[in-house]
Amino acid sequence: MVNEQKKTIVTQLVSDIKSYPIVGLVNMSSLPAPQLQKMRSALNAKGVKITMARKRILERALGESKRSGIDSLTKMLKGMPALIFAKDNPFALYGTLQKSKSEAPAKAGQIAPRDIVVKAGATNFLPGPIISELAGVGIKTKVEGGKLAIISDTTVAKEGQMITGKLAETLKRLDIKPMEIGLDLVAVWENGEVFEGKILHIDEAEFAAKLTQAASWAVNLSVEAAYPTHDTSEIILQKAFREAKAVAIEGAIITEETRDEILARADRQAHSVQKEANL
Repeated sequence: MVNEQKKTIVTQLVSDIKSYPIVGLVNMSSLPAPQLQKMRSALNAKGVKITMARKRILERALGESKRSGIDSLTKMLKGMPALIFAKDNPFALYGTLQKSKSEAPAKAGQIAPRDIVVKAGATNFLPGPIISELAGVGIKTKVEGGKLAIISDTTVAKEGQMITGKLAETLKRLDIKPMEIGLDLVAVWENGEVFEGKILHIDEAEFAAKLTQAASWAVNLSVEAAYPTHDTSEIILQKAFREAKAVAIEGAIITEETRDEILARADRQAHSVQKEANL
């Protein structure tokens, strides 16, 4: 690549770095070209831009941008790096990239992206050589109904460990696809701060469940403390009515709301006395 071409790329990168509020660093290692093109088009439709370049060019562009703290990204350049530009927040960017990934079987020599766990339960394998194959990667089995069953959840590889050929083959036979094809978000820069990709992960289902639970707790606290709000005023009034009515019934205080229940209770008590006295 001639110097003029490099200068043009650096100039464009610096312009993008200065223009976008979110600058991410991604690793494209092991990402097939067809998937990259498809992913790039999908992200572009969402206003996300990806620029690939050599490490030295990326380092130079990050340095020349002069944005506070962004040079920290240069220490994280690895694999086949590229810069990704977005106008959303880092968590949304991470979520977008995660949703665009697809599962893939493991190959010998690859690094486990996370803990790989084989779940307990029945399999379709008949007893035979497969028992020693599973035992060879730490999976204990037993025979149930004429077929093998995995006794307990087993972590066969820790995050960051290299996957052996034996383990890759076993996972393939178990139809477990622990790898992900997609852009690996290494880190994101925003407002002078750099966030590693790992800390941006949010389990949306778990997050929604926690929000629902927190809202329920807040409503309960408001009602129990008799602290009226837009959402709890009606509930508090209903609760107060029920409690006041219960007190009135226990005290035999006749009102329009308690009359029928007090008379019904008196009638039941009278019948009970009559029965006990054999009257």
